[in-house]
Amino acid sequence: MNEVTQLDAAFAALAHPARRAILARLAQGEATVNELAEPFEMSLPAVSKHIRVLEGANLITRARNAQFRPCTLNAAPLAAVAEWTEQYRHIWDVRFDTMTEILKDLEGK
Repeated sequence: MNEVTQLDAAFAALAHPARRAILARLAQGEATVNELAEPFEMSLPAVSKHIRVLEGANLITRARNAQFRPCTLNAAPLAAVAEWTEQYRHIWDVRFDTMTEILKDLEGK
């Protein structure tokens, strides 16, 4: 998967709140599909679909451990997302600085 395709897959996978929650859980350590499904009010097959999307975007990996297939976070694609967004930080900084000045002016009036 080339860099652009990887970035597209990562953003698509991150677009759903359930997948972001799964990644947040995996940031704490590996987990089985059943463990990942616990907090959601959705079927196990629905959670499995989300896991397949994350796996397809290389955001998680699954290993074999006897009859279990624990999922593990792969942070490398997230680093690529962070790197891509970092190029826009200067825009945010300028806008926040401008907003701060406007708020200071409004407080002074």
